[in-house]
Amino acid sequence: MTLADAAGRAHAPAAPGFRIVSLVPSITELLFDLGLGDAVVGRTAFCVHPRDRVRQVTSVGGTKTVNREKLRPLGASHVIVNVDETPRALAEELAAEGLEVVVTHPIEVRDNLDLYRLLGGLFGRADAAEDLCRRLEAALAGVEGRDWPRRRAAYLIWKDPWMTVSRDTYISRMLALVGIDTGDWPGGGRYPPVDLEGPEFADRDLVLFATEPFPFKERHAAAFAGARGRLIDGEMVSWYGSRAILGLGYLRDFAAALA
Repeated sequence: MTLADAAGRAHAPAAPGFRIVSLVPSITELLFDLGLGDAVVGRTAFCVHPRDRVRQVTSVGGTKTVNREKLRPLGASHVIVNVDETPRALAEELAAEGLEVVVTHPIEVRDNLDLYRLLGGLFGRADAAEDLCRRLEAALAGVEGRDWPRRRAAYLIWKDPWMTVSRDTYISRMLALVGIDTGDWPGGGRYPPVDLEGPEFADRDLVLFATEPFPFKERHAAAFAGARGRLIDGEMVSWYGSRAILGLGYLRDFAAALA
């Protein structure tokens, strides 16, 4: 049996004794939820869930940089990366060093189903993956098919410069499930800069200030957007993997409260 990752690369199920380094915070959480925590030997400084266990795993740096002196002694067999978060050059360097690089890139929320099955199939947790699939389907049923009011929104992820998300992102597809449309922005790109004084910003019904990657607070929402401003939990909206199950429930309640 072979399984294809998001780059189209085929992987055989891992041999016994596999050791995993995750360079993607949401994937680290997913690995633990699949029952693979004992096999996770390395993670990034931004991998913070599950809080009670992830602190015991060696940090090898950030999502875009890796400390090779910390990585090499771990004896990892697999490293999990993401198209948005991991520079291509870094992924290629790790592959050249003999690590099996598994590429992830969910865009649609339902892409999580393939993600669960990919990792479950690779690492001998197919049953646990199917359990997560059932739970995600149930969470999706709680938001799909409802007549959500349509709202145009700016979802802000950074300041200095201000940055938002385009429709071609996982965040946007999550928000769309509850009727929130991030729209298009001048200049294109998946994470474009935005002018808070520009006309494309003025016609937004909502201005959503995400709690990550920039740690926006309630005061930012009030100061910069007034009545349109809302603080939103960035983990619940942007983290794919098992967090998406909780995220869908969070979004359902968030959208209902707007009404």
